[in-house]
Amino acid sequence: MIRPSNRAMGIEYAIRDVVLPARELEKQGIKIIKLNIGDPVKFDFQPPEHMKKAYCEAIMEGHNYYGDSEGDKELREAIVEREKKKNGVDITPEDVQVTAAVTEALQFIFGALIDGGEEILIPGPSYPPYVGLVKFYGGVPKAYKTIEEEGWQPDVDDMRRKITDKTKAIAVINPNNPTGALYEKKTLQEIIDLAGEYDLPIISDEIYDFMTYEGKHVSPSSLTKDVPVIVMNGLSKIYFATGWRLGYMCFIDPENKLAEVREAIGKLARIRLCPNTPAQKAAIAGLRGPMDYLEEYMAKLKERRDYIYKRLNEMPGISTQKPQGAFYIFPKIEEGPWKSDKEFVLDVLHNAHVLFVHGSGFGEGGEMHFRSIFLAPVPVLEEAMDNLEKFMKERLG
Repeated sequence: MIRPSNRAMGIEYAIRDVVLPARELEKQGIKIIKLNIGDPVKFDFQPPEHMKKAYCEAIMEGHNYYGDSEGDKELREAIVEREKKKNGVDITPEDVQVTAAVTEALQFIFGALIDGGEEILIPGPSYPPYVGLVKFYGGVPKAYKTIEEEGWQPDVDDMRRKITDKTKAIAVINPNNPTGALYEKKTLQEIIDLAGEYDLPIISDEIYDFMTYEGKHVSPSSLTKDVPVIVMNGLSKIYFATGWRLGYMCFIDPENKLAEVREAIGKLARIRLCPNTPAQKAAIAGLRGPMDYLEEYMAKLKERRDYIYKRLNEMPGISTQKPQGAFYIFPKIEEGPWKSDKEFVLDVLHNAHVLFVHGSGFGEGGEMHFRSIFLAPVPVLEEAMDNLEKFMKERLG
């Protein structure tokens, strides 16, 4: 038997891994309410019409060829315009690399930074590819604490304690997946100052940047003076085009400290050829077009967030912080017979027929929690919460 590499076999993606037991129940004719995957297009959200039209036109007009490895020039110009308007950064199209969504951007960044044994500081809990991809490239993901009682804000003192001579970068996911936290400007400035003290770059995942509720997103790129920041963003969330798999990274690097890293990323981009060509044409329409659809979408999401937050906090054995961004909530399992959060999630699946993701699947800090999306309409969330509440009452006696 030919055996795969340990690195490949060691990769886990809890968000989709839990789908496997759910499918077995569905084969038995059991209806499962799936609140595990953050895909708004699976519910009542779609990309705006002008983007869909631009995608179809791009195909029909013949834009079906290999494009430039760094991405379409006009798209990179549109990204520059967006980043200047949103974050006030001074960049050029040469500072932009178009990717197959944020996941490929992470692959490029970690592939360029890690030789073997290097450490990347990531929030705990964290989106699973941060752990999995760092390990795949032979690095060590090192989680810094986020403080649940303070809305999952990063603990900068703990971040400082985690820095060693092997640390290569600090990753920031804001708004955060899985917690829904929106990081405070003061905290972000402290992270920038810490990164500058140790001469480290910041990797800033901003895929949910306009998806906030009571507050507004602040990018580290808008605060830095000399600390290099790699901003990652894309079409999946704010533009509701998850299946198009298109994103980008841009380098805010006033002192050109990342020159060699950028060269390595360019090589990785060339060896994989290019991003999706027609999707890039549609992205231009999205970045330069109206975003009035977002007001309606955010109003729906806020109603759904408020509903699930209220219901979860009223249940026995569960408590949760109110998310300020994205469309995730990360409740704590306060009491019950379960020895692990995964055991809890599987018990809920088999007996309440609602699918969540176990918190430990998001790494350190996620233990005895679970993640739920709140993308579904309120009647669907109501059915799920009714099932969960009945389940909790039965289990807690």
